Amino acid sequence: MKARYKAIVDRFANMIRNGDISGGTRLMTHRELSAQEHISLATATRVYSELEAMGLVSGETGRGTFVREISLPYGHGVDQHAVATDVLDLNFNYPSLPGQGELLRDALRQVSAVGDLESHLRYQPHAGRLSEREIIVGHLSCHGFQPTADNVVIVNGAQHGLTVTVMGLLRPGDVVAVDALTYPGFKALAELYHLELLAIPYHANGPDLTALRQLCQKRHVRAVYTMPTLHNPLGWVLTQNQRTELVKIARTHDLIIIEDAAYAYLISRTPPPIAFFAPERTVYVTGFSKNVATGLRVGAVICPEVYKPALERAVRATTWNTPSVMTTLVCNWIQDGTVARFEKLKRRDARQRQSVLRETLGHIPCITHPVSYFAWLPLPDESRADRVVKDLMNSNISVSAADPFCTSSTTPQAIRIALGSVIIPNLRQALEKIRDAIELEQCR
Repeated sequence: MKARYKAIVDRFANMIRNGDISGGTRLMTHRELSAQEHISLATATRVYSELEAMGLVSGETGRGTFVREISLPYGHGVDQHAVATDVLDLNFNYPSLPGQGELLRDALRQVSAVGDLESHLRYQPHAGRLSEREIIVGHLSCHGFQPTADNVVIVNGAQHGLTVTVMGLLRPGDVVAVDALTYPGFKALAELYHLELLAIPYHANGPDLTALRQLCQKRHVRAVYTMPTLHNPLGWVLTQNQRTELVKIARTHDLIIIEDAAYAYLISRTPPPIAFFAPERTVYVTGFSKNVATGLRVGAVICPEVYKPALERAVRATTWNTPSVMTTLVCNWIQDGTVARFEKLKRRDARQRQSVLRETLGHIPCITHPVSYFAWLPLPDESRADRVVKDLMNSNISVSAADPFCTSSTTPQAIRIALGSVIIPNLRQALEKIRDAIELEQCR
């Protein structure tokens, strides 16, 4: 005979799926459920836990248990899914510039016309060819940061760089400190490789480093994942003092520092990367997806010499090597100045889109950076972000709620918008609808 609590779970699940309980509804408290169903408080908690595991409800500390908008894709769209051609996609950033297609055509002709073409048909070194690692190192050197080609591993984009770092240096069960709001791609890796993520609280200008130190005193933390130069999604850029304080904590507690620099190219004046201050323990990960094009899956990992063999083994286990045609193309663009030109134009483009954002949103609160390709819109406490996301999807606009970015026990009511993937007139149109949807939610 089915356990009584299972029957209660099934009844609630059916009511939610059938629309009898609508998305955004606050359910009765655990104690009220216990009294109504004549079950213990522990059993009532178990009912809600199972519904949450099924993705049907969301428990929020201090606020209660809410029914999810289950018509939305799980993760509110941040897990990549097919987007209809008439939908304005403000979930993902794939900024492109006019004429990039023709430049790609010319670049492919150059690759085919110059050098040993047959070499691209053979396996390459797992870390990439030395000559290309030297070119990439030259491009990434700045602010006194002067890595050598011997410390570089060429990878298939920044996400692959994070993957080989996790595979090579961490083990299932390891504890990694991350910002309470962080890049969803790293959360996905942590889940896949069974890492435990500890959420670092944050201030307006960066992570609470005092809280990080306390976490390290209480738990055996193996690594810290950080985005010091243009944090995704909150847009902060850490000061030199913040960077050196983070390094002190890492050295005191023997942490590996995983530095994600995917958006760092947008900031032209910044302190040196954390890898400059702690080269002996920092894995610096970057790519050419955002500054060049998302389809060119080329990235680089700069690491201490002692880490490199493990990262090379992870490359071998996943892709053997980065496709040499793409790496050669990117390196040619570095050498002829194309990448630098793209970065300059995209910084200008990001500023323009931020200007449109400010003009359009008006009084709507917004957390961002003047040259960022994304923005974070916190909602009032009683608002429901999933309802706003659903309303916008009904208007053919795709954005994300906070869930995919959140690593803490309490998920804030907020939406994150990507600014770099639609033309500016369409961006303005989408932002106007976002503003209207938020204002409507506040009136409910």
